[in-house]
Amino acid sequence: MVEKKKPNQKANADKQRRFREKQREAGRKMVRGYVSPEAMRCYDEMREKTGWSDNEMLSNSMRVMYAAYKCGQIKLLNEWLKDHKR
Repeated sequence: MVEKKKPNQKANADKQRRFREKQREAGRKMVRGYVSPEAMRCYDEMREKTGWSDNEMLSNSMRVMYAAYKCGQIKLLNEWLKDHKR
């Protein structure tokens, strides 16, 4: 019988803790992933204007991106974001 090696769970937890601390020190906040302060301002602005919850925002942003992709408008969307410094 071959014994399986167990991963060092404490080492994984320590690695994750160091990563979270590093992200916090960089000023990033956890919102479905670590985002920069500038991205957080955009997120808050969108939430205020639309009144959407976090789940609604994610779902609707995915729909917008998919629609832009299907219509061949990704370049146009990216240009708009650049023009508006987003």
